[in-house]
Amino acid sequence: MDEMEELKNKKKTISVMIPTFNEEENARPIYEAVRDIIKKELGEYDYEILFIDNKSTDRTREIIEEICKEDKGVKAIFNQKNFGQFNSPYYGIIHTSGDCTVTMCADFQDPVEMIPKFVHEWENGYKIVIGKKTRSKENPIMYALRGMYYRIMKKMSSVDMIEQFTGFGLYDNSFVDTLRELKDPIPFIRGIVAELGPERKEIEYTQPKRRAGKTHNNFYTLYDAAMLSFTAYTKSGMRIATFMGFTISVISFVIGIAYLVMKLMMWRRFSMGYAPMMISLFFMGGVILSFLGFMGEYIMAMNTRLMNRPLVIEERRLNFPEGGKTDADEPG
Repeated sequence: MDEMEELKNKKKTISVMIPTFNEEENARPIYEAVRDIIKKELGEYDYEILFIDNKSTDRTREIIEEICKEDKGVKAIFNQKNFGQFNSPYYGIIHTSGDCTVTMCADFQDPVEMIPKFVHEWENGYKIVIGKKTRSKENPIMYALRGMYYRIMKKMSSVDMIEQFTGFGLYDNSFVDTLRELKDPIPFIRGIVAELGPERKEIEYTQPKRRAGKTHNNFYTLYDAAMLSFTAYTKSGMRIATFMGFTISVISFVIGIAYLVMKLMMWRRFSMGYAPMMISLFFMGGVILSFLGFMGEYIMAMNTRLMNRPLVIEERRLNFPEGGKTDADEPG
C-alpha cells in the first residue's frame, strides 16, 4: 500500500533534449531558460535536461561539463565525431528517461515559452504536441523556399507530411519507445512523426531570430535534409524519370520520323546540318544525368540502411547512472 501511495505521489519528469554543435554562446543561457520556466510554470514536475554534443570545436563541451557539475538534473552525451543533423538529435531523444520528452534547438529559435503550452496539451491527452511555424523573423526568402518545399513534399508523399515542422515538440514516452524500436540508421524525425505518430496537437508560433552565434545550416545541410525526406517518403523521383523518359522517347521518335519525311520530300532544299542531333544529344544527356542523380540518392539511402551502422558512437556521458544504458544501446 505504501509503494502504491509513493508511486501516486511521485512527480512526473519532463525531459528536454537539446542537441549542440559549437553553441558556446547559447549553451548556458538555454539551460537557464529551460530550468527557470519549468520551475516557475511547471513546478509540479521534475526535469531532466539532456545535452547531446556533436563534437563541438569551441567551448561548448566545457560549459556543459560545468553545468552538469552544478545540476545533477542535467545529463550530457558527447559524440566521438559529428554524426550529422539527424542522427545525433534522434539518439538524444531515445536516451531520455522522462514521462515525456521536449526537443528543441540551443539557439533560441525554438521558444522556451512553448514548453508549458506543450505540457498543457499533453496533460489533455495528446501523445504528441508539436510547434508549427507560421512566421519567421529569419531570412524571408529562405522561409518562403522552405514553405514551398514542404508543400511539394506533402503533395508527392504518400505520408501526410507536416508543413513548417522542424522536430520542435513534445513526445510522450510511449512514442519515444516506438522510436527506440525502429533501429533506423538514418532517421528523419519529421517524417516519422507524420507517418507513425498518434493523433497530435499542433501549436502555431513565430520563429524568432537566432540569439547568438552563426547558423550551421548551409546549402549542403538543407539539400541533405531534402534528399533524405525525398528518398524516404516518396516514390515520385523514379516515377517522374520513367514517365519523362517514355515521353521524351515518343517525342524523339515522332520528330525523327518527321525529319526523315521532310528530308526525303525536300532533299535538295532541306538541310539543317548537325544542329538537331547535337541539341538532342545535349538534352538527352542532361535528362539522363539528372535522373541518374536521383537514382543515386535512392541507392545511397538504401545502402546506408542495409549497412545498419550505429546512429552515433559515444565518447562519454555525464550524470547518467553507473552502467545505466537504455534498450536503445543494444545492437539492432
